[in-house]
Parts: sequence; C-alpha cells; structure tokens
Amino acid sequence: MRKLYIIGIGAGNPEHVTIQAIKAMNQVDVFFVTSKGEAKNDLMQFRKDICERYIDEPSYRTIEIVDLERDPSITSYTSRVEAWHKQRALTYEALLKNELQEDECGAFLIWGDPSLYDSTLRVVDQIISRGQVHFDYEVIPGITSIQALAARHKITLNGVGESICITTGRQLSAGLVSDTENVVVMLDGECSFKNVLNQEVEIYWGAYIGSDKEILLSGRVTEKAESIEMARSAAREKNGWVMDTYLLRNPSARRP
Repeated sequence: MRKLYIIGIGAGNPEHVTIQAIKAMNQVDVFFVTSKGEAKNDLMQFRKDICERYIDEPSYRTIEIVDLERDPSITSYTSRVEAWHKQRALTYEALLKNELQEDECGAFLIWGDPSLYDSTLRVVDQIISRGQVHFDYEVIPGITSIQALAARHKITLNGVGESICITTGRQLSAGLVSDTENVVVMLDGECSFKNVLNQEVEIYWGAYIGSDKEILLSGRVTEKAESIEMARSAAREKNGWVMDTYLLRNPSARRP
C-alpha cells in the first residue's frame, strides 16, 4: 500500500529537523513540494536544501505543485478557505494516484508543525473520505515558530499556573488580551498589535525565526508597535514575503 509522511520541518533553521523526521525522509520516494510563486521561492528551496542535507541516498523524486489561489469572489472567510481546501484535496488526490506507485512512499514537508495553522491534515482527511485512492499515513511533529520564538527571546511562554491563548491576527482584539495573561499571535498581516493600548502589555516579536534573516524585537507594545511595523514592512519589501509570530504578555491579567 502507498505510504504518506506528513513531516514537520521546523521554523526555518535546518537544525530544527528532528531525528524522527530525518529517518522518515530517508524512506521517501517522492516529495510533494508546493510552490507559492517566485516571491516565496526560498521557502521551496529550503525544503530542497533539507532533503540534500539529510537524505543519505538521494534516489527520491520531487514533484512541484503550484499552489492554488483562494477564490476572492467568496465573501465568507471560512467558506473561502473550505473551497480552497477542497481544490487542494482534488489536486493532491490526483498526484497520489498518478505519481506514487502502490509500493512507494511520499511526503509533504510542513513548515513548523502539521498540527498548527497548516491545512495538509485536513486535506488528507478529505482525500481519505472520498475513497478514490488508498494509502496509509504518518504524522511527524516539528518545532513550531512559537517554540523557536520563546527560545530566541529566552523566555517561557507562561508564568506559573497561567494560561496561553494561540490565535491569529484576524481574531486578536484588545479585549482578548485584557482577559488572557499570554496571547501568541500567528498569521497577522495587519499588525493587529497596534490596537493594544494597555501600556502594561509586553510584546516579544520575531520574523524568519531561526533563519539567517531573523529579526527579534521586544518591549512594551505601545512603545515598540511602530518600530515592529516598520521592520516587518521593510523585511517584506526586501524578501517578498514575511513570516512572523509574537507573544503578548499582560501582567494585569494575572490571577492572584
């Protein structure tokens, strides 16, 4: 039967790749690598570099997939993403059927960890439910940008007995921060931290974490918001893309 690995490869540092991931990669016959356009070509190249670095006998094939655009005519964000996932499922299903033989092993290399803000597992579930192609699959965890952010800033994500909320910029609001001690924000293209007006809230921000492009800034969010936004904008202009993550810490929300 076909075998599929969904492998977390970390947040941008080749040394984030785990021994478990390396062992799995060395069993793979076909790597399916998604291209997100020329501006983000280094994301695809990073995956290829990891394969060259860690695979002992490079007899594998690489299949490049042109990533599909979300349909802008669908006004609901959830519906737009669901339609995008359905399109991906059909594309991946055809590739598994046509490019992976019954006795072969394929793999997707996932930025960070497959369980956090990545659609591949949802897409695979859709393929299985359609029943058009049969395969076994295994998920290999990876280091997330959240873990890497905490390590690079030399902080813990929570205090003793405190909670952590992981959310997106879309969901972020000042009210949420005031009610939660520690909020980790991912996928924030709008710099939503600018809306946080509580002068006690601290921000620990990082972009391209673990890579040679890494940028780290921290301090009170009301004092650092402008410089972070400028740094993010300049990095995006220079590199064509940016991935950033940050922690908002609110001392006034701590429970006695």
